[in-house]
Amino acid sequence: MRPFHYLTAVTVSAALALSIFPAMAVAGQVVATTSGHTPVPAPPRARNVILFLADAGGVPVLSAASLMAYGEPLRLHVQQWPHLGLSETSPVDDFVSDSANGMSAIVTGIKTRNGVISQGPDAVRGRTDGAATKTLLEYAEERGLLTGVITTQSIADATPAANYAHVNDRAKWGEIFVQAFSPRFGDGADVLFGAGRQRIAEQLAALGTGFDALSDTHDRPIYATLDEAPAANLRPIVVADEMDVHAATLRALNVLQRSPTGYFLVVEWDAHTDDPRAGLQNVVDFDRLIAEVEGRVDLNDTLLLFTADHSFGLQVDGGRRGTPLLEGYDAWRASGGEGTVRLDHVLVNATHTAEEVPVLAIGAGAERVHGYFPNTYLFQVMMDAWGWTPDPSPSN
Repeated sequence: MRPFHYLTAVTVSAALALSIFPAMAVAGQVVATTSGHTPVPAPPRARNVILFLADAGGVPVLSAASLMAYGEPLRLHVQQWPHLGLSETSPVDDFVSDSANGMSAIVTGIKTRNGVISQGPDAVRGRTDGAATKTLLEYAEERGLLTGVITTQSIADATPAANYAHVNDRAKWGEIFVQAFSPRFGDGADVLFGAGRQRIAEQLAALGTGFDALSDTHDRPIYATLDEAPAANLRPIVVADEMDVHAATLRALNVLQRSPTGYFLVVEWDAHTDDPRAGLQNVVDFDRLIAEVEGRVDLNDTLLLFTADHSFGLQVDGGRRGTPLLEGYDAWRASGGEGTVRLDHVLVNATHTAEEVPVLAIGAGAERVHGYFPNTYLFQVMMDAWGWTPDPSPSN
């Protein structure tokens, strides 16, 4: 049986709405009318969708990032967005999610098991493949949109991989990366920018291939840095040692905004706070990038969505205005900086946690984000924003 997702709630809500208001079809959309009055237009459809994913960026992390950077709560740009919901992130068998299940559920609408990348819950990690679940990137490719995936992490790590690959173990970086060159729909992601070059190369070698061999076979260069990729290449792949996600995102927009049909872009920035200063600064930098991206898009036809794949064990349990949030950080670093973090006002236990994570949205289709919901609902939010219907198969 397919896991619960939002369709049941939507069906009930729609029935209630239509019992109150007459409805009519306009250009394939249902719009409500008040008796004797002008029809109320349906929400605008998105041409473009950008999904911003803060890995481990739960409510406590966003709150602490604002306090650290600005000395006040609610100062992040995304905290000003008008539409807010809370997303439940569990896999099918546990309470606490990893990035593999968390991102797979968001981009396929189907929960799976920890460690599994965009395969159904019939997968057994590292042993048995499950049914491949169709991702938002694959739907976009099927419909001729341009697509891109950008990350501070390895381009074959769980969160970015969930968009373009289907494997039973997130550790299979070589197998994951190869799938970028054999897409199930369209011609595959147009832009891939991420890190992980050495480990991916090692795993490719174990499979009897490598970056040069893949480039030659598919006539698609794999660059080692952003600077190496010429601006004239409109389908660039960069697998670096480290990735400047700010520069990579702006570079990707230059490519994707050329699309006559629209685009889908996923941007991941690591927000784990096992090192609280580094992790919270990542959130602040990501937030500033998001504000810059918002200024470059038309919100009348673009949906911007911010969320996390899971939460993290950080808590602010002290402090006051006018004093640094991270007092005691230097002493903690000097002591070795490992394990549980106990600062004057902040405690971090360095583990994933089960509580819901924030979803913030603005732009075309953003009004669908509200209340509590499973993370699988975000798949439908983005599909609905485009006006697309998921395939009927349980595996999409």
